[in-house]
Amino acid sequence: MTLVPGEAAQRRGMLLALAAAGAYGTNIVSAQIAGQAGLNGPLLVFYRVFIMLALVGVAVAIWRTSLAVPRAERRALLLFGITSALVGSAYLSSVAFLPVTVAAVVFFTYPVLIVLAEPLVTGSRFRPERLAAACVAFVGVAMVVGPDMHGLDPRGLLLALAASLCAATQFFAGAALPSTPLAARLFWSHLLILPVTAAILSLTGGFLPPGALALAPIAAVVTIGGYLLGFLLQVIALTRISPGAAGLAFCAEPVCAVLIAAVVLGERLGPLQYAGCALVVAALVTNVTLEHMRRSPAPA
Repeated sequence: MTLVPGEAAQRRGMLLALAAAGAYGTNIVSAQIAGQAGLNGPLLVFYRVFIMLALVGVAVAIWRTSLAVPRAERRALLLFGITSALVGSAYLSSVAFLPVTVAAVVFFTYPVLIVLAEPLVTGSRFRPERLAAACVAFVGVAMVVGPDMHGLDPRGLLLALAASLCAATQFFAGAALPSTPLAARLFWSHLLILPVTAAILSLTGGFLPPGALALAPIAAVVTIGGYLLGFLLQVIALTRISPGAAGLAFCAEPVCAVLIAAVVLGERLGPLQYAGCALVVAALVTNVTLEHMRRSPAPA
């Protein structure tokens, strides 16, 4: 079948978004292993942001890549950097008041928020089938994570909801940077993220020198590498597919995390979790199929 213009890019964008979700899912499991060795979350966040800045700086020096940002996209880049910093900050803070499972379920409302807000933000047509797929995927995520509804603290719920809102905004801001070079998107966004993570680390009092990463070297490398790869793929994907399609693809993240935990950590999955995984996969396949059908040329 001959692809209509843009369809190949859409497919690549969806694959990139799914790969980014998988990388982030791997990151979650390795971060848990690193935490058991004494490396707290804020410390890993700080070093992964610092390393991203260093790598981008080296790439710019070698390939002479431009860090210039078109004037029309500077506001979107500023919003992208701020929301990227706040997503992790609010999410990490929410688990201090909520069970991790509850925080995860509240946080993963953001794909539904993206689909609902997309017509208002981008002017695109409302897609009820995409909203249905997002809702099914959300139910699947809730089944996979298995939230514990005890000990709900309003502060934790507000922080997790704030992380969800920031994540939705991050996707829209990232999609509004089509003319900004990739290196510029990575560099300036992380330059905004670094002071936020440094402030959180100073408040938590958990700063350790780089040598502390040797406490769990493999877990630290996988955690930092998973973030670097996931963020890179996410940024690239957002220039190829709509925020709604990308947000829905990221529902695969907790599914990947749970499956990897089952293999690496030996965690056992129950029937409800398997059913949740199946729901998420079904929602993703349905969305990809509908996207393909919508873009396929009509018969003569």
